[in-house]
Amino acid sequence: MGNTSRRGFIAKSLALGAAGVLAPSVFDLQPAKADALRIRKNGISLAQWALVDEVRQGKWKTLEFPKIAREDFGIGGIEFVNTLFESPTTMNYLNQLKRNAENHGVTCVLIMCDAEGDACASTPEARRQFEINHRKWIDAAHYLGCHSIRINCVGPKEVDKQEALRWSAETCRMLLEYSMQAGISVLIENHGGVSNDPDWMVALMKEVDNRYLGILPDWRQPGGEFDNVKYLEK
Repeated sequence: MGNTSRRGFIAKSLALGAAGVLAPSVFDLQPAKADALRIRKNGISLAQWALVDEVRQGKWKTLEFPKIAREDFGIGGIEFVNTLFESPTTMNYLNQLKRNAENHGVTCVLIMCDAEGDACASTPEARRQFEINHRKWIDAAHYLGCHSIRINCVGPKEVDKQEALRWSAETCRMLLEYSMQAGISVLIENHGGVSNDPDWMVALMKEVDNRYLGILPDWRQPGGEFDNVKYLEK
């Protein structure tokens, strides 16, 4: 990473927006896992997306992420982005990534999943394909010791909110059937569409009513369609 500094990283993170976990599953899972997943005092993890420019410029690869987090920033938790994995489905790759994290005393926290469909898809076929597409990331998260994956739930433009609620609840329930077997929570991030509506998101959480489903607020710069404080209050 060369001359990347802590000060530069913090400034960059504020510009990009940092995500914070607000998932019921993090605090209250099965008794055997509750202590392992509870957020520690003063705990912080580094999102790979905060350093996406360096990755795309070829300055370092995902396999080096544990070393970067520990040695450059003194951070002991990391959050992956699936589209930045060089070889996500091979055991050799995952073994090496897991070993690198262990060697640097870094905990793998979650995998942010993009380019795998929309949980608020309008057709049953697309919703089923969404669930299938995310299974490999649930498997990878489980193997790496993560507690969650992050998904997107946007919906078609000007979608009816009640229809969107029905579609998304169906998708989440399908995905949870698979993820719960691995002890992996599913978190939805506000990346536009219906997920930017805090009232709708609260309604979805109540509709599904599963402690393995949660919200990952994206603390980006406030805009006309999104208010950070009001979203978190809801």
